[in-house]
Amino acid sequence: MASASSAVPTGMEDFVVGLIGMGDMGKMYAERLSAAGWKILACDREDRYDSLKDKYAGKNRIEICRNGHLVSRASDFIIYSVEAAVIDGVIAQFGPSTKMGAIVGGQTSCKSPEIAAFEAHLPADVSIVSCHSLHGPGVDSHNQPLVLIQHRAPDAALRTVETVLACLRSKFVHLTAQEHDRITADTQAVTHAAFLSMGKAWHANRQFPWELSRYVGGIENVKVNTMLRIYGQKWHVYAGLAILNPEARKQVAQYAESVTALYKLMLEGNLDGLRARVHAARDKVFALATARPLIEPSILSSFSLGAPADAPARPNNHLSLLAMVDCWAALGIVPYDHMLCSTPLFRLRLGVTEHLFRNVVLLDEALRTAVDDKTYRSDDLEFTFAARGWAECVTLGHFETWEKRFISTQDFFQPRFAEAKLVGDQMMKKVLESSMNSNDQSWDEGG
Repeated sequence: MASASSAVPTGMEDFVVGLIGMGDMGKMYAERLSAAGWKILACDREDRYDSLKDKYAGKNRIEICRNGHLVSRASDFIIYSVEAAVIDGVIAQFGPSTKMGAIVGGQTSCKSPEIAAFEAHLPADVSIVSCHSLHGPGVDSHNQPLVLIQHRAPDAALRTVETVLACLRSKFVHLTAQEHDRITADTQAVTHAAFLSMGKAWHANRQFPWELSRYVGGIENVKVNTMLRIYGQKWHVYAGLAILNPEARKQVAQYAESVTALYKLMLEGNLDGLRARVHAARDKVFALATARPLIEPSILSSFSLGAPADAPARPNNHLSLLAMVDCWAALGIVPYDHMLCSTPLFRLRLGVTEHLFRNVVLLDEALRTAVDDKTYRSDDLEFTFAARGWAECVTLGHFETWEKRFISTQDFFQPRFAEAKLVGDQMMKKVLESSMNSNDQSWDEGG
């Protein structure tokens, strides 16, 4: 009989959850599920066996195994939580050992290669129900979207997975693998490209933006904190999404084209051309923007790593945000269509862009600044180089190049990650509170 404090239903006391891959997300799942009463078998690379064994020595419900064979043969529901770039090799190695009649899923951000690997390497009697928590390991999973993909499984297997994962208190979103990859591309690829490029540009200029008064306050707070939050993650988190997802590859390439085209209009001093292009993009992307804003303006000025100056903030052309909307418009993407799968970080990124584009005065100020004020011109040059560099890396499918580009900039900003995380967590909390108080349902109906 399950204990009163356990979330394990009667009759499932002997059910075993297997976790192959004990990175940050794997650990989060192990700790949350075991706390709810589920028995966990987990493993990572064999060279991490001893350290993981020591870490979880006092956890009665978590047993660390030496390899995935030992996890696979004894678990009833197995989750592969490994990098998308190596998922095929890991499943090929351990998939044939899967317990007869078990359920198997994966946590990668790109489902096409994951599902293909499952189909190629799992026994025919195994059910495939994949999953993806659309948030990082440090974010409270309560009310966050959790995608479930019933790919090759009876309804009973899906119900079992829902029962196991119910303790995360997330919102289940049922999609196909193809729908998942399209939506994750639409909600993440372009915004990731923008903030990755910001960081690379500041790195190239040897700038810590919070030390420059022009990057403190309002929209700048969100840009700086979001950039640091992204570079504070592991490099492969974003590489897999960008390189392995065909839709994402197309979007990253278009983002670089949008940045370049807008920057050329700025260099030409072509205010009319710039305004026409940006307004056309705005009208496509924000045509249905009638509800309350995703972010209250007061949130934008609440969190900063730098000390605000006494003088008003210098206007910025916000090339990164202009290009984001230009890219969405060029590809026919309306990000509000996917609010059901939105994360706090996506709401923050979309919210700050919405704040710029729905404010006529602010947008016109940005356009005039783009043409008349050369303060940011060298920053924008490096930003354009960075966007094109990321796009080339993605187009060529170079994981090694991506890793080197990412880690070099990560090392540059490393000293401020801890502080940025504290500020960012507070900002995310405010965004969630703001979202819960706003009329989000009107966005969801757009899909």
